[in-house]
Amino acid sequence: MLLPAMLFAALPQTAPEPVASEPVARVRIAFTGRRETAVTASGFADLAAKRPVTPDDPVRVASVSKLVVAIGVLRLVEQGRLDLDADVSKTLGWKLRNPAFPNTPITLRLLLSHRSSLTDNVDYVLPLDADMAGVLADPKAWDADHAPGTFFRYTNFNFPVIAAVMERATGERFDRLMDRLVLAPLKLDACYNWASCSPAMAARAVAIYRSRQPTKDDHKGAPPACAVTPATDGSCDLGKWRAGANGAIFSPQGGLRISARGLAKIGRLLLGNGKVGGVRLLTPKSVALLETPLWTFDGSNGDTSNGFYCSYGLAVTFLPTSRPGCSDNLFGDARPRLGHGGEAYGLRSGLWLDRAAGTGLVFFATDVPDTTGTRSAFTPVEEALAAPPR
Repeated sequence: MLLPAMLFAALPQTAPEPVASEPVARVRIAFTGRRETAVTASGFADLAAKRPVTPDDPVRVASVSKLVVAIGVLRLVEQGRLDLDADVSKTLGWKLRNPAFPNTPITLRLLLSHRSSLTDNVDYVLPLDADMAGVLADPKAWDADHAPGTFFRYTNFNFPVIAAVMERATGERFDRLMDRLVLAPLKLDACYNWASCSPAMAARAVAIYRSRQPTKDDHKGAPPACAVTPATDGSCDLGKWRAGANGAIFSPQGGLRISARGLAKIGRLLLGNGKVGGVRLLTPKSVALLETPLWTFDGSNGDTSNGFYCSYGLAVTFLPTSRPGCSDNLFGDARPRLGHGGEAYGLRSGLWLDRAAGTGLVFFATDVPDTTGTRSAFTPVEEALAAPPR
């Protein structure tokens, strides 16, 4: 059988111009706990420069970033620095409460599983100098009808709060903390937003497109002028960072830049029960915790986003779900899978594991239309990437 490097070597090194109905770039890697088993890449990382995409180019994987944050949280839990069931207010240094339910504590377990009662009714993409506590004091940020722990609502703002808790618990900047806890031990050239990435890596970024127009990471072969959302006055001084003041700076909800090959290593880590390439990052107990659903749709206990989310745990999605109102059968079969999907700025991504078979799949595509597939709430492009190659 061909080795992964040989598989990639067999790929065309010049990409044909994609037609308007196709994604600008597509990358797919299948793997087991030990190695990659199939690698495909087509299209362009940079359409204007006609730079072909490769499995080693960093891309903003959108909400798959949340699963990697959960790995960082569990490392801190294992070290005794965080508690999944403690009131996060004690760590933040300010009271985080749903104004409609002021006596109900909010915990990391609730934040990671989107049961905190936070919503995305206020903007979670905050400028560098934002006061996150002040933003979350607005009652509009909260679900006034459901107490924390009683209702699932997928909410990006949960993860800036988690990042702030991690910063306060350690005194470290979130992007550097995630590098220390997860990325560096696995020898992954990856980062949350671009501040802790090398200039050479940032120059290889996969530009994201919608209708052939760049929407994110169109660096034109150079690092971005500002690695994060600038301050309200347009400045970009990361020296003004304060632990926990603004957990949104490094986009924990969706800002991980990592190659498909790097994301496959994260999948192999989970298939290896917390160990990959001789590196033990999590205990099997922590991996089992990640792989345990905390919420499953019963018809009224959550917002499924039109059937997209029907079973969820600690930043992990479980599929498929056989009940009315659920349309999460990405793979078109009855085999249980777990992982996370991503969608932002015209990109679609996924990291999915078949635990029983010991196999996994990562993929991403850019310039994907927001259309619904034939068998699920996922797009036709994602359904095609999830299907075995012919």
